[in-house]
Parts: sequence; C-alpha cells; structure tokens
Amino acid sequence: MRVFSHTCSNTEIVCALGCAAMLVGVDKDSDWPPEVVAPLPKPGRDLDLDADAVRALKPDLVLTSLTVPGHERVVAALEADGLKTLVCDPTSLADVYDDIQRIAEALGVPERGRELAASMERAMPAVEPRGKRPAVLVEWWPKPVIAPGRQSWVTDLIWRAGGRNPWGEEAVKSRPVTTGQVCAAAPDAVVMSWCGVKVEKYRASLVSAREGWERIPALVASRIYPISEQFMGRPGPRLVAGYRALREIIAAIES
Repeated sequence: MRVFSHTCSNTEIVCALGCAAMLVGVDKDSDWPPEVVAPLPKPGRDLDLDADAVRALKPDLVLTSLTVPGHERVVAALEADGLKTLVCDPTSLADVYDDIQRIAEALGVPERGRELAASMERAMPAVEPRGKRPAVLVEWWPKPVIAPGRQSWVTDLIWRAGGRNPWGEEAVKSRPVTTGQVCAAAPDAVVMSWCGVKVEKYRASLVSAREGWERIPALVASRIYPISEQFMGRPGPRLVAGYRALREIIAAIES
C-alpha cells in the first residue's frame, strides 16, 4: 500500500505501527522519525498542501486530520481529486486510541494497532493525588495565551498525571484566556507547549514578565516549564513522553 501522511501525528502513528515503508510522502511539518521522513517528498505544510503533487505520488490512502483550523478545505481538495482519505479529529485520549486502531486497520495491521494503544495505556496510568489536584495551565500559544478545553487529549493527560486543567470543563478544543481569568484560576504550574515553535525557543521570561501575573502561584514558585509540542500537541504515540513530563511537574508540586 502507498500512503501519504498529511500530519505529524499520523506519520508517527504509521511508523510506530511498523509501516514506515508504506509512506510515499509526508507534509513538511512531519519531522519524526528523522531517518524515515528526511528522504520523502514533502509537498507542502498543513494548510498549504499541494493536492496535485500529492496525487502525483499515486497514494492508495491519504491520512489527514481536522486538528488544525482550516484543514477542512485541504481535505475537501484532496477528496475532490479522487483521493481516498482517512480523516482523524481526536478530542480525547480515547479518540487517539481509536484513530490508531482505525489507521492500523486501514494499513492491514489491526493487531499492531490494538497493541500500540494498549502499550500507551499501560505507560500512562491514572495517578490519584494525595490531596487537592494541582492546577496546570498548558499554553498552546503565548500571545494571546491559548489553553486547551475539555475537547482536548491534553486535559486527559493532565488528569491522568494527577493534576487538573482549569478550563477542562469548557466544551471547546481550546480558547484564549485573559490575565483576569488566569489570576482567578491560580494555576500551580504553567507549561509552555507553543505550537509550531521549537522547544529551545520557549522562554520562561516571556511568561514571568506578563503584567498582572506576578502573584499567580506558578510564578511565585517559579514553576514555568517547557514541554515540546511534539509531545503534547501531536495526538499519537509520543503523548507518552508528554504525560511523563507532566507527571514529573505535578510530583514536584506535591513534594
């Protein structure tokens, strides 16, 4: 089977399933595993995908998603070209597991999909905190500050790691939050996971310098942490690394 992957998470799922040899191309943002993706054709980024170039690769299946606003247009263009697509749009950790198994079935390796989902589940046990759950603000973007809502696998990761997302009850994928709202939420930790920004460019100083944030518990205790969006923003097997990083942060708050 010839497979084109339109998103980083789908690329990583295909490789984790042992099906990297099926890939005939990926989007420009797919960077893992590097030894797999480096030589592959990359006809554009998520919202600027060249559908004609994808068609020229003659894929039997295009793995895509709706996780980025505007992806609907790209998916419609691919389907208009007669390409067979499998579209992922997870809003919970359970959805991520379901997508892994759907992709595995489409690739003809259903048992590997079940095994991968099960191994992720084992690696991310739910932790029951000793006392009150620490509030963890995950930032998808720094200006304006954008945080995940209930319809995000990150809310599930925070809860499993023993914490809580202050906006985890709001029925949205993500939302901008104001200084007043952050002060009212009083997060015990701030996690920078800025989408599309390399982790080495995350700056805690940008968070600590925000006007009105100086009395937030996270800043008072200097609890501003980087976790690459590779481990938080990509709904695939490397969420395990994001969970582990969150668990370390929450354990440090509890100690």
